[in-house]
Amino acid sequence: MSLDADWRADLDAVDAVLVDEYQSGFPVECRPFERVANEIAAEAGVDVDADAVLDRVRDLRERGVFRRFGAVLNPPVIGSSTLAAMRAPEDRFDEIADVINGYRQVNHNYRRDHEWNQWFVVTAGSRERRDAILAEIEERTGRAVLALPMLTDYYIDLEFSVVNGDRFARESGEARSASESASGGRSDPRASETDVSATRISESARGGLTDLEADLLLAIQDGFPLSATPYADVASAVDAPVDDVLAGVERLLADGCIKRIGCVVNHVVTGFTNNCMVVWDVPDDELDERGEAVGSLPYVTLCYHRPRRPDQGWEYNLFTMIHGREAEAVDAKIDELAADHLPVSHERLYSTETLKQTGARYADLVADSEPE
Repeated sequence: MSLDADWRADLDAVDAVLVDEYQSGFPVECRPFERVANEIAAEAGVDVDADAVLDRVRDLRERGVFRRFGAVLNPPVIGSSTLAAMRAPEDRFDEIADVINGYRQVNHNYRRDHEWNQWFVVTAGSRERRDAILAEIEERTGRAVLALPMLTDYYIDLEFSVVNGDRFARESGEARSASESASGGRSDPRASETDVSATRISESARGGLTDLEADLLLAIQDGFPLSATPYADVASAVDAPVDDVLAGVERLLADGCIKRIGCVVNHVVTGFTNNCMVVWDVPDDELDERGEAVGSLPYVTLCYHRPRRPDQGWEYNLFTMIHGREAEAVDAKIDELAADHLPVSHERLYSTETLKQTGARYADLVADSEPE
């Protein structure tokens, strides 16, 4: 598979820094583009001002390189979320997909090359509402649902460089680190290994949000205004002082309700069209040790623990994801993962069709959690 570099053809150094360096860490201050412009000018060695940087972000969004600009929310923290799967007969596949996708609480649904062929995510305002939706889907389709809530997060991050020719996520960083190590040079630890920890995930929705925090999550779920003063614009929308909004955003970041703030890259447009979910049967007493070790590998973009369901024939408890531009390169990294790190039985579930892909709707989470 040859790489399609057209999307990169007219990017300059400023664009490249914006795409690769500002997927997170965007300043939480009144005029954030001024600081970004100063940082880019220093890094790229060019004279660029805040207005020019803002124009670049607008252009990259209009071209589809960025999905949006703003906060990446964390639905499993805000609400109650689960991955689920169904065995959909081919002659009923589209009908069942329509039923599943008809729920506003379903924000992702993919066809995967496996007997469990529809994989979807349900996020609701409470565990009770989430489980009621799964029960309704079973009743309406007449098919059993495999419910697999996340129990432990070892590593989840779709932030990686894309202005390159990498065949899989973070390939260039991995190669650079290996080269520097071999030559005795100083390597960037972020390129070769990622700090991870076993973070237990509650299935209950997060409580204790202030009214302002709830209003903020609602206001920013589709992105920040693309202006010189995005936080002031949000403050105006929620009728609050801008200093309170800045402090509220910082709290939501610290609490994990917001994962990161920056430019959200469209990985399909940038060529990362191949991803594989690999499920592993890891001995339970080795799970945290294996999960943390695998989550620290540079080419693993997601690593987490979900429950076994032996009564439904599901024996796997560790999930990993690898993203790449070439299916062959992704498979090669999975081979490496199996040989060097996870010598246990596994299955590879390639996504073959996107049936639904939207963000979790915070307004719906609020509505779901309110008494009827």
